[in-house]
Amino acid sequence: MSRDPLPAPRTLVAGIGNIFLGDDGFGVEAARLLAARDLPDHVEVVDVGVRGVHLAYQLLDGYDTLVLLDATARGESPGTLYVVEHEGRGGTGAAVPVLDGHRMTPDTVLALLDTLCAGTGAKPPGRVLVVGCEPASVDERIGLSPPVADAVPRAVRAVEELLEGGVPVLARAAEGFTRGDTG
Repeated sequence: MSRDPLPAPRTLVAGIGNIFLGDDGFGVEAARLLAARDLPDHVEVVDVGVRGVHLAYQLLDGYDTLVLLDATARGESPGTLYVVEHEGRGGTGAAVPVLDGHRMTPDTVLALLDTLCAGTGAKPPGRVLVVGCEPASVDERIGLSPPVADAVPRAVRAVEELLEGGVPVLARAAEGFTRGDTG
């Protein structure tokens, strides 16, 4: 008796950000580059931009892993990349988040997703990773600063390594890549 192989875990890679706020467009640009790559069939790449509510509803379709690409200010040099495992979800008893389409942070999207899952019986992704980039400026302008633009191809490579099931090879701090955890 032959067994059918288990389907590959579904992964959604979502680029987040506002392209009209300079380096805040990092996630959108990284998603655009990644979508042009040859990826496994079980991986979907979307440009969410500022549509965080849309992302929360899309996640109801059932994904095992969510990878967010986003500008992430953590106090390092502009262009520094971070891979952060997000663990601060569920069971907080927090109130339903205030929905502001222009200020849907990843934490707000995940809180909304928890609320939607509780109401629908859907299951949130079991793993949430953020591939973030330290912005130089999020002032009103179109286009990434040079250090953030230089970080986009490195972020794409990091996501490809994550999708292979491994942990990205973390470059030395001098190359602007660190690993962190949130919770």
